[in-house]
Amino acid sequence: MVSPSPSTSAPREGFWGRVNPFARKKWVNDRVDPLKGQLNELDEVNANNARDIQDVDRRAQTGIRQAQSTADAANQTASAAGSRAQNASSIAQGASARVDRLNSTVAGLDQYSQAKEVAVEFRGSQPILSVAARSQLDELAANLTGRQGYILEIEGHSPLAGAAGVQSSGRMAEAVKRYLVTEHEIPVYRLHSVALGNTSVEDETRPAKAGSVRIRLMENSLAAQEVASPHGAAPSTGAERP
Repeated sequence: MVSPSPSTSAPREGFWGRVNPFARKKWVNDRVDPLKGQLNELDEVNANNARDIQDVDRRAQTGIRQAQSTADAANQTASAAGSRAQNASSIAQGASARVDRLNSTVAGLDQYSQAKEVAVEFRGSQPILSVAARSQLDELAANLTGRQGYILEIEGHSPLAGAAGVQSSGRMAEAVKRYLVTEHEIPVYRLHSVALGNTSVEDETRPAKAGSVRIRLMENSLAAQEVASPHGAAPSTGAERP
């Protein structure tokens, strides 16, 4: 029978009657030391796994924060874009309203209505303004002070027929224009005259028997809304505006 090896078998009591305690301790260490090595390896593996888990968690948290930051930035960009879109819409609506007003203004630029009419009489066909004629023109010019958007239509009428009547009525119309320009500084571009000779006037059925010049104050309605005359613009009936 083969005796067990001292390294693999527990020491037995000898003939001395008792086992050496150092021999038992060595036997225990021989079996515990391999287990300690394995435990140390497990501890190291667990530590590596913990570090890997922490690293993965840290990277995951970093990625989540970056994604959240990107989402926040996208939300801010979207909000800013929405605000710009609303502002652009408001600007477009305001521009459309201004265009509509401008179209209305342009459409009304050449719309004139008669505000007043004055008939200046001449003696015969001579282009000489009488005192009464000058007084009429002075009163008309006073109503034009501070007024905007008006023109004066000046029609010359003569009792003479043919070319002589046209020339005579033209001289009388020019006398009226000259007086308004020189004495009252009415701009020339506001004065529009025509020589009608002995052509019948609107309220008469027969040719003129005496020289006369009819002056019509034509007012643009848009300008009248913005600037009121200090004396009030008189309507076609001759009454002054309040």
